[in-house]
Amino acid sequence: MDTSGAVIDRTDQSGLDDVLVLKDLVLRFRGQENDVVDGVSLTVRKGEVLCVVGESGCGKSVTAMALMGLLPKESARISSGNLTIGVDHFDLSKDALPNEMRGNTVAMIFQEPMTSLNPAFRIGDQIGEAVLRHRGGTRAEALARAEEMLTRVGIANPSQRLHEYPHQLSGGMRQRVMIAMALANDPSILIADEPTTALDVTIQAQILDLIRDLRDETGMGTIMITHDLGVVAEIADSVAVMYGGQVVEQGPVAEVFNNPQHPYTIGLMSAMPRLDQPGGRLAIVPGTVPTIANMPEGCRFRSRCAFATPTCASRPALADIADGHAVACHYAPLEDHVAVSA
Repeated sequence: MDTSGAVIDRTDQSGLDDVLVLKDLVLRFRGQENDVVDGVSLTVRKGEVLCVVGESGCGKSVTAMALMGLLPKESARISSGNLTIGVDHFDLSKDALPNEMRGNTVAMIFQEPMTSLNPAFRIGDQIGEAVLRHRGGTRAEALARAEEMLTRVGIANPSQRLHEYPHQLSGGMRQRVMIAMALANDPSILIADEPTTALDVTIQAQILDLIRDLRDETGMGTIMITHDLGVVAEIADSVAVMYGGQVVEQGPVAEVFNNPQHPYTIGLMSAMPRLDQPGGRLAIVPGTVPTIANMPEGCRFRSRCAFATPTCASRPALADIADGHAVACHYAPLEDHVAVSA
């Protein structure tokens, strides 16, 4: 994985159609005074990998769970959010993603497969259940589809693995099973929540290659949730950087990586180890992430930002500074501000 700072330009998205559009998702947990997800908008095109990146607690996974309709209504309240999947439109404050779409049109891979797979059921039955739920047919047909999917994700001896239990597989194989299950019904959109976090570097690279190959083969749109900028550089076409439940910067991955404009993005990029600077000290983002109850008014990053002024007490809009590159900062582009201050 390249951590030298160079990013391959994968920004040509001409002719690609939007398969998922999320607009202005606002979500609050019971007992909280502030929104844990505050005005998040995302767009995914056919064949595109969008990486959502940020520190733990920034709202990445909660956003994904809200898209899938997996948050408990008694503790999570969505006050706004319009979701378009293909030609279907949903007001997330009123509508949940229909069961016939969940696991069919939209599928999700979770972070830890051992807690997502049922230890009491064989692998083939767990994949086959998803097939039967959405495609119907016989159990034999579902198991045949499960074996086909295990072959597709590169698991050796798939006819044997069908009859094994999750504990009999390695971590990398369990993650491949999760991918096979997610893709069994040929979804238009795949949401992958930290799919490589619990894996060693070699297996991580294999899983990323697998997701990329399946994307190329099927044309599915992919939302990859991660805190690892190396993963973003490896697989993403576009990136959305989240902080404090808000998207603070987004755009084509080459543009954002080569010209980061939000102070938080710059801090994340500076904290990455670089192969061309071995032994160098890593930069840090000063301070700590405020709790939801103590989020600053206006720009949520201002308590940690070197550029903060009284102006930052008002919330900056997420605005384009270049073609497809948007930043939520009063002083973006930063070079213009620095030039004026000098």
